[in-house]
Amino acid sequence: MSAAAVEHPCDDAPNLLEEAEKLSRKLPGYRVEIIGGEITVTPPADGHHGVSLTDLTLALAGLHGEETKVVQAMGVWLPDGPFDYAVPDLAVVDADFAERLVQYNCYDPAVFRLVLEVTSANYGNDLKKKVLAYAIAGIPVYVIADRRNRRVHVLTEPEYGEYRVHAVHPPGESFTLPESVGGAVTLEVDRVLGLG
Repeated sequence: MSAAAVEHPCDDAPNLLEEAEKLSRKLPGYRVEIIGGEITVTPPADGHHGVSLTDLTLALAGLHGEETKVVQAMGVWLPDGPFDYAVPDLAVVDADFAERLVQYNCYDPAVFRLVLEVTSANYGNDLKKKVLAYAIAGIPVYVIADRRNRRVHVLTEPEYGEYRVHAVHPPGESFTLPESVGGAVTLEVDRVLGLG
């Protein structure tokens, strides 16, 4: 008869959050996230990513007021892992978000009305891993500016860990965000993708 090996946790072993902090210090300018229990490191964005993000920030400026704020690179604490968090490119959050700090400069997902990612080197994370993570977190609207495939995805109505509605918009189209983000905002796909 053989016995199964028993593994004992190492109390002095660093956890994922500590490892992510170390990477953040070693790689300034890189985005470090923990999604699905895995550390993800994204290199600094290119100029087109920055232009797209600036255009989007300006287009959403009307939502930056007393009830909601438009913020860049604000961490969201994810409920699907003990140390999971993501740092979306852009978000619309409740104005009182500061009261809902969880840890590691990340906030309760309940304050997020919209998260937006402009795809870059790790586009697979934006199109797959983050879709699941943001849906599990219950974030009402997830917008993906998919520069590689030249389209914008708008995912809404998260339920049971997935978005029930997924609209895809090609260049030349416009789309209106749900008013739950803080007001009616219509965006042009070309502007979102940085094409015009």
